[in-house]
Amino acid sequence: MATIIGGIGTSHTPTIGIAFDQGKQQHPAWAPLFKGYEPIVEWLARMRPDVLVMFYNDHANSFFFDHYPTFAVGLSDRHTVADEGLGLRPVPPVNGHPAMARHIAESLVTDEFDISVFTDLPIDHGCFSPLSVMWPEHATGWPGVIVPIEMNVLQHPMPTPRRCYKLGQAVRRAIESYPEDLDVVVVGTGGLSHQLSGERAGYNDSDWDLRFLDLLTKNPHTLADMTHGDFIELGGSEGAEVIMWLAMRGALSNNVAKLHQNYYLAMTAAWAVQLYEEPVAATRRPAAKSRAGV
Repeated sequence: MATIIGGIGTSHTPTIGIAFDQGKQQHPAWAPLFKGYEPIVEWLARMRPDVLVMFYNDHANSFFFDHYPTFAVGLSDRHTVADEGLGLRPVPPVNGHPAMARHIAESLVTDEFDISVFTDLPIDHGCFSPLSVMWPEHATGWPGVIVPIEMNVLQHPMPTPRRCYKLGQAVRRAIESYPEDLDVVVVGTGGLSHQLSGERAGYNDSDWDLRFLDLLTKNPHTLADMTHGDFIELGGSEGAEVIMWLAMRGALSNNVAKLHQNYYLAMTAAWAVQLYEEPVAATRRPAAKSRAGV
């Protein structure tokens, strides 16, 4: 069966991808961000997961308010990058894993989640910004494949934080029931505190961000019991994106270990990244496991 070996929570602002494309990794304003991803890059290169299952939200680039799904699983064998108004980024498409994606979708429906599916729709910075810094050597192709799971944080009514945590738990059950021997990392993208419009435009709260990161590690049920109103009050209107991190955490075990955390606030959004490793990862390292690849 497939095995979850770890999890990553990461910001996904479009500026991360733009800065990467412009070679600003050593720029004083950007270096603390990129340096914070170095342990993620090293861990992914060492563990070589077969699949990244990514919880993200679309920013009205592939879905729109006339029909915005609560949860949707991408089934394509190749996911292209969306043009978000500034032209296409110079990054290649990332391959999908249609067989696992279909299995996850079917398993979630059996688990009483009403799931939409999509094919042949481009994916925006919700996935491609974090992919750029987690897999920086991607000019000629990405070193792995993804299963994207879109989550609604734009169109009311939105799924509750508890529902998103339960989604992560259901995705874990789906992955563990997949018959192929694959190593999987779950990724939650978005946030942290930021607000882009209204009276509180430019709002951030580092105290809340750090409290959220601590609770996510030690007591995610406290976060799951909160409301979107709580997240918006504490972290700004776009701060509700942290539900994707909550889904990622729901897919991890109670015994998971946090290996790394970085937090950096320099602009309108707080940037953060966390790395979790499951105990089973020690027995699944490539040197100890015969790997046929995907």
